[in-house]
Amino acid sequence: MSRTNLGNQIKARRAKLKLSQDKLARKADIPFSTLVKIEAGYTPNPSIETMMKIADALSVSLDELTGRKR
Repeated sequence: MSRTNLGNQIKARRAKLKLSQDKLARKADIPFSTLVKIEAGYTPNPSIETMMKIADALSVSLDELTGRKR
């Protein structure tokens, strides 16, 4: 998945839950700036730990968040 697509996936799921970036960052226990950079596509390879925290905060699996299909 490209950086932009990942950022768009996170934004879309966040919007669906009506969460601000600040609220999602707090819920995921990650720095606000990290979330902003991921959503904007400026962080090319977020850590798996960060992605798992975001997925958990959005109540989706990591596969769903990244669009991975089996």
